[in-house]
Amino acid sequence: MMKKRFLSLGLALTMSAGVLAGCSGSQKSSWKVTCPWAPSGVAAVVSQKAAEMSTKYSDKLTLVAEAVPGDAATVNTWIANNDANSKELVFVGEGLLSITSILDPAKMQFTYDDFAYVENLYSSVFVLSADATLNVKTLEDLETYVKDTSEISVAVNGATGSEAFLAASLFGSMGAGDKLKLTPYQSAAEAAQAVAKGESSFAVSHQSQILETAQQGDVNVVCAFDEKAIEHGPFAGVQGVGEHGYPYFRNRCFVMARAGTDADKVTELKELYDEILSDEEVKTWLQDTMLLEVDPMSQEDVEQHIENVKNIVNEYKDIVAG
Repeated sequence: MMKKRFLSLGLALTMSAGVLAGCSGSQKSSWKVTCPWAPSGVAAVVSQKAAEMSTKYSDKLTLVAEAVPGDAATVNTWIANNDANSKELVFVGEGLLSITSILDPAKMQFTYDDFAYVENLYSSVFVLSADATLNVKTLEDLETYVKDTSEISVAVNGATGSEAFLAASLFGSMGAGDKLKLTPYQSAAEAAQAVAKGESSFAVSHQSQILETAQQGDVNVVCAFDEKAIEHGPFAGVQGVGEHGYPYFRNRCFVMARAGTDADKVTELKELYDEILSDEEVKTWLQDTMLLEVDPMSQEDVEQHIENVKNIVNEYKDIVAG
């Protein structure tokens, strides 16, 4: 009788373990998403929104947003600490893959091949704003101003960031590269406010970071660094530099897994991000509040973007880096 009790107890424990294992297998898998830029910046804010929405669209995956400022240094650490199939993601963009890789490759202990591309979180169409007292409101006004002035001061985020190269490519292609004075700031928001403070004549920034100043009438938003005019939001109708034949690129935020991560897992993550970005609430918030573009991209699109920006960097690096 005692032997039967022991057998029954053993069977019960075995069954319980099986049930627990089954429950464990159905638990959500958490993926930490590292943003290597400012916690209050555009990328970090959008990442947090995506993390909040991830529970709505997946029973298997949960995104956990984290911001660790440091740019290349943060990504270096991420690469060193993660292998294929590590449950971690990281953001990179043209700033690292197209600019730092050319101007200061020693800062990077990684290349594009160290990542498995998941999705483009958003695209930002940067704008050029001008001190309202200059009365420069359109690209035509800007072309006239450039001819008649001896110095063009432009506030940008960082000495060699995306904003600096957009400014250099615009004024350089106008034949005014020798007049350009780039003034770097510690953040995109600071650069955007420099015009209103009288510290600079122009600034390149995200649309959201210049909105309040523009609404107060302190600056005019002259043009957008895109193929055509802005289509929605408070700056709808602002001319795209591409319409006038000037170079441009959008600011992108690529979500990356570690190279070698199982293809089915990368696909699952991509599908989750695509569902989040297709959500009407998220789309409206991105376009109307953050003033960003929902812009899913293929692997080929990403590689073309990286090469396009590299071409611009190589052409105008002497203006930016001296």
